Amino acid sequence: MPFNLDTGSMFAAVLWGGIGSGYFIYGWKQKRAPALWGGMVMMGITYFIASAFWMSVIAIALMVGIYYWSKRSD
Repeated sequence: MPFNLDTGSMFAAVLWGGIGSGYFIYGWKQKRAPALWGGMVMMGITYFIASAFWMSVIAIALMVGIYYWSKRSD
């Protein structure tokens, strides 16, 4: 796996990993599967995607997916 250590990729990884961990903690405490699983996937993409642009695109798509999954499961 190629590691990209430029500033943009590192900033994106910290940003999306932090938001993903927030989703994960929220899902864990509230027992909400969409937030729990979405947070785990969002934290995982920071390890496997090196491009800041694609990491951001996928993270935003995950956030939209978590929102719609949460609305559908209510």
